[in-house]
Amino acid sequence: MNDAQHVQRGDTATPASPSGAESVAFTPGRINGLELRNRVIKTATYEGMCPGGLPSQALTDHHVELARGGVGMTTVAYCAVSPRGRTFADQMAMSEALVPHLRRLTDAVHEAGAAVSIQLGHCGGFSKNTEMSRPHPLGPSRGLNHYGMLSGLVFTTPMSAADIDDVVREFADAARLAKESGFDAVELHLGHGYLLSQWLSPATNRRRDEHGGSLENRLRLPLAVVAAVREAVGPDFPILAKANLTDGFRGGATVDDAVTIAQALERGGVDALVMSGGFVSRTPLFLLRGGRPLKGMIEVEKKWAQKAALAVFGPVVVRKVPFEELFFLEEARRVRAAVSMPLVLLGGVISRAGLATAMREGFEFVAMGRALIADPAFVNEMRAGRLERTRCNQCNECMVEMDRGGVRCVLDALVRV
Repeated sequence: MNDAQHVQRGDTATPASPSGAESVAFTPGRINGLELRNRVIKTATYEGMCPGGLPSQALTDHHVELARGGVGMTTVAYCAVSPRGRTFADQMAMSEALVPHLRRLTDAVHEAGAAVSIQLGHCGGFSKNTEMSRPHPLGPSRGLNHYGMLSGLVFTTPMSAADIDDVVREFADAARLAKESGFDAVELHLGHGYLLSQWLSPATNRRRDEHGGSLENRLRLPLAVVAAVREAVGPDFPILAKANLTDGFRGGATVDDAVTIAQALERGGVDALVMSGGFVSRTPLFLLRGGRPLKGMIEVEKKWAQKAALAVFGPVVVRKVPFEELFFLEEARRVRAAVSMPLVLLGGVISRAGLATAMREGFEFVAMGRALIADPAFVNEMRAGRLERTRCNQCNECMVEMDRGGVRCVLDALVRV
């Protein structure tokens, strides 16, 4: 179900004739062998709907609603490439056993009218998953695991040559199984402080071998993953990568690094780049901007020690970052000028005007997260001329809802059971 026929059904909006640059957003767009019915992608935002590591009916319903709402493609968030690649227990780890469950999800999304991708990642040294087979999570270098410290996972263990080979193989196997599961594309997570991002960032990669030091060396593992995934899925299957425009803190990767990384990924065979930013462990709201839902974040923590730590240190660690529409645009322009591959603009696209700006600036696609959580039918409503702007107020309470049973917009005043 990779061709255009399967992504044309289910579009229930009344046809309209948007004028101006935003009209381009409602025309088909291509990523390698996949044609999407429009240029809007639901970005990967962790859903919290995989109890016991299995995709629930709620997860399928969530993505079907987005498909019916008009997105060109929706992205299932964070599927680990192996059990030890999970940040915590209730996450999917790709396996043969998951394939029939995921096939039901992909079939349902196709029937509802959209294409569907899956984000593949590995947590590396950013984990509080105590079910790992090793006493410490793996990373490029030894360091503190701030995220899992209160779970007893204090340090990260530097990866050996064998560990590196294992990770490359795990990404390739996961991509192959994703294709078997009916996904139209895979998105490789190279951002937000997860494993491949840890290798790219000079703040977390302090190796002294061929994988450390220069950016060229720090790119070796990510590029090996891309090559192995391409071999696993074939030449026509779309591979997207999500990578940081900047890590968002001093000593991390910069936009100059992002330009070099984008050029290397293009040469390495990535079909489209989703441009993001920030480290969850260091700059958690750099990606989101807007409200700081500390009260809710403390409430959903399961351990008292973590509640207390967040109450004391949260105002310092979870720094508030003001929201503005298209907040990654300036950095993204630098990448646009340096590569010819399709680029996906992420970061505060919340209106028809923002959509028009993205198209005028030469970005082939836009990715939306909170706007579509608040208004799943936002694309259809914009295309029909019924809605100019999402109702999302960037309160960020939806990120708390991930741990209350599943991501949702709190403006709906849903009854929790």
